[in-house]
This record gives sequence, C-alpha cells and structure tokens, in this order.
Amino acid sequence: MPLEIERRFLVIGSGWRAHAGEPQHLRQGYLAASEKGFTVRVRLRADGKAWLTLKAPAEGIARHEFEYELPSADSEALWDLVPHRLIKTRFALSLPGGEWVVDCFEGDNAPLVLAEVELRDAADSFDRPAWCGQEITGEGCWSNAALAFQPISSWPLAMRQRHGLKTI
Repeated sequence: MPLEIERRFLVIGSGWRAHAGEPQHLRQGYLAASEKGFTVRVRLRADGKAWLTLKAPAEGIARHEFEYELPSADSEALWDLVPHRLIKTRFALSLPGGEWVVDCFEGDNAPLVLAEVELRDAADSFDRPAWCGQEITGEGCWSNAALAFQPISSWPLAMRQRHGLKTI
C-alpha cells in the first residue's frame, strides 16, 4: 500500500523563498471526509493536470494515499460538485533531507503559510530550517481537509492568536 509520511510546520518569515522553485497554483476540493481521517479529494493544477486522491490513517504519522490522474473535463465537473474547497500556491523547495514544499493559502485561509517535508520513514532525520515554526504534524485542525471545511477565518480569535495568526 502506498504511504505518505510527512512532517508539517507553520512558516515564520520568508527565508524559505531563497529555496523555492516555480509556483504551482492548486485548487483542492473535498468530496468526502470522515472523523476517522478518511478523505476523498480532487486536486486541480493550473496547467490542467488533475488527480483524485483517497487518504486514510495508517500507523503513527503515516497515511495511506492512493492517487489517480483525472481527465481535465472530469476534474472540472468534480470541482463544481465539491462542497468544501481551498486554493493555495505551492512551492517545491530545493533542500536536503526529504521532499519539501511550502503552501501559501488564499481566500478564507490567507495569510496561512505551511511547510511540509515528505520522508521515506517516520524515523528519518532532517535539518529543520529556521523558518519552520511550530510543528503541527498530526494536529487535525491543520490538515488541508480541515482547512477546507473550517478555514482559519472562521476560527475563534483566541485560537488564531494562540497560533500567531493575529492579522487574520
């Protein structure tokens, strides 16, 4: 079974930009999500490529992930059906120790910026850049699905402030 193993962080500052590749504009819509962490997502990239992704919890920080490329017309039709959406710009980073990306969220999740490093094994070590703030790995409210269902603009002010999101 394919597994996704990643660590996630709130981003502080703009030091990550020195390592960033070309931006990828992404739209993500959630067709289904359960309290147990199972999700069905459609992801559309600005270049017309799209995927249907199914995710489910595995052991520890790992998740089962099944991803299938979709025809453009099908993905647009699914986008029209999804009740919960988010839009973000993703930057792949040139850093050692795993596959790093930074996501800059738009709309009701702006100005949220998150970093992820995908690892081969949960025990893999990596150098944590200074611009990686609080680790949010495994905290459900920060998952993309949760942010689509309950964007940070809808969070109580005290919760936003607790996480340093005072400007929202």
